[in-house]
Amino acid sequence: QVQLVESGGGLVQPGGSLRLSCAASGTIFSIPAMGWYRQPPGKQRELVANALIGGITDYADSVKDRFTISRDNAKNTVYLRMNSLKPEDTAVYYCNARSQMYNYWGQGTQVTVSS
Repeated sequence: QVQLVESGGGLVQPGGSLRLSCAASGTIFSIPAMGWYRQPPGKQRELVANALIGGITDYADSVKDRFTISRDNAKNTVYLRMNSLKPEDTAVYYCNARSQMYNYWGQGTQVTVSS
């Protein structure tokens, strides 16, 4: 059984920063893709950022130049550094780990951007 455990969410003022972390535990090795998705209130879940094991990353247009995804492959951990946060970034953020054989999700962590 594989678990993804997220941490780092919370309440932050507009313009502030947060760092999310997600660690995969269990019998899992060399996760091909790890990423972050978010689900704003009343909206569909959407991709925020994705990082392949070889280092290729991609971002949603709405977060480019503000968010940075990174991985520690040895620890099966993925991070999301979020700068210049805006109220529209408010959402539940979900960690994802997937390959051709599996697709795992974390439980979600709330990020609220408000003054």
